[in-house]
Amino acid sequence: MIDAYVKLCRILFERYGKKVKYWITFNEINMLLHMPFMGAGIYFEEGEDEEQVKYQAAHHELVASAKAVTLAHELMPGAMVGCMLAAGNFYPYSSNPADIYKAMECDRDNYFFIDVQARGAYPVWAKKRMERAGVTLEMAEDDEAVLAAGTVDYISFSYYCSRCMSADPEIIKNHSRGGNAVISAVVNPYLKSSEWGWQIDPLGLRITLNTLYDRYEKPLFIVENGLGAVDTPQEDGSIHDTYRIAYMREHIRAMLAAVNEDGIPLLGYTCWGCIDLVSASTGEMKKRYGMIYVDKNNDGTGTLKRSKKDSFYWYQKVIASDGEDLGE
Repeated sequence: MIDAYVKLCRILFERYGKKVKYWITFNEINMLLHMPFMGAGIYFEEGEDEEQVKYQAAHHELVASAKAVTLAHELMPGAMVGCMLAAGNFYPYSSNPADIYKAMECDRDNYFFIDVQARGAYPVWAKKRMERAGVTLEMAEDDEAVLAAGTVDYISFSYYCSRCMSADPEIIKNHSRGGNAVISAVVNPYLKSSEWGWQIDPLGLRITLNTLYDRYEKPLFIVENGLGAVDTPQEDGSIHDTYRIAYMREHIRAMLAAVNEDGIPLLGYTCWGCIDLVSASTGEMKKRYGMIYVDKNNDGTGTLKRSKKDSFYWYQKVIASDGEDLGE
């Protein structure tokens, strides 16, 4: 699979290398640990050691990513190749040191892949974690050298929400964020939640930007950010998604503060998404992210007609003003 992936990359680089400057090797690579089938196409056979399979697959992805970066630099001088994670810091539920340590461990789950892609080697904590889990990676003779040579040029990420975690099993049991969360977490009492239980935290985006830059000291790129919500067309066909506008406005403000006040080098911002589509996390049309409404329902009915939501016209002004006109 590594060779097949590198072959694909070569074809893409040769075809689009003069047109595309920014590349990403794998999308939300850390989702392999949370949703193995969707994140990496992993299907577990009965009786398999799931941890061994996940981490071995992760190693293959990391080697493939490094080889792609090296190839890109050879074929496209000046192009930038990045990695991509589903980001959002874990906050400790309380000031109890056990909660703080638990939150740190959860953050490390997300950083596992990026540490290797950005630094070129497995960190000590990752080696110990695999050792405790009984995981022994099968490596080719030159894998470590490949990882060291193929570090990424920037860190890209998706951000929808922050997360909160406790070391107390009772708090986890009684304050879980619910079944709609892809990554396990507990409810943060200081934040409001979307209709799917994802907690809305614009300041968390600024915190994430600072955390990632402090950790890796590489340029950053926000490649996904948005709000999944139920949109209801009016009789005249208009869709007044003021909640989405409010979400995006506050997150863009947090992003601008990170750039202008904190000095974070940010390559760009792209929202998720421009048009309604089936939600990857829940497999339904009802959870809409787009600024363009698609007439399609969970049961498959609908005409597929496209309609511009209020957020479409609002974001049009945001783009035209380069983020200066965020409205009120």
